[in-house]
Amino acid sequence: MPKASEIKKNSAIEYNGSVYIIKTIERSVPQGRAGGSIYRMRMYDAATRNKIDQSFKDSDMLTLADLTRRPAKFSYSDGDEYVFMDDEDYSAYSFNKEQIEDELLFIDETTEGLSVVIVDEAPIALDLPANVDLDIVEADPAIKGQSATARTKPAILSTGLTVQVPEHISSGERITVNVEERRFVSRADSK
Repeated sequence: MPKASEIKKNSAIEYNGSVYIIKTIERSVPQGRAGGSIYRMRMYDAATRNKIDQSFKDSDMLTLADLTRRPAKFSYSDGDEYVFMDDEDYSAYSFNKEQIEDELLFIDETTEGLSVVIVDEAPIALDLPANVDLDIVEADPAIKGQSATARTKPAILSTGLTVQVPEHISSGERITVNVEERRFVSRADSK
């Protein structure tokens, strides 16, 4: 049983008789507490999709739920339904758009390293890689000779996500984006 301080985003825990998926974790250190951090977790019930916010002390012991991660790729969307295909046995996993709204900002048909999180044989979440490669569809023109500056400009990516990029990057380029921090990492390697 891990402590609350050891729980990661997209983990599944058993809490009050239900299985919850951890979506966000905020750590705070209240003044006057002798080294005790508080972890505020936004969790979604795996069965009902109900959201709860719960705070735990760093030393609270939590029970991990039995979950499976299956490697998958985005297959297609049909209205508000998004379908992902298992890389190994070609099973299809369907998600409603509101279930994976945040993750969709980082997924296109070329995204690799995705995993479908399964609890009790039902797909409940997507697990994204740390970095993804996406195309820039709209950005101000590149400024010649500005490659050494630290100034940035907004760029809209193929998924609708907007990130700050260096001034020398332009529309049509493929970049690597850090998922957790939603920030530009580098130009993507061309394939």
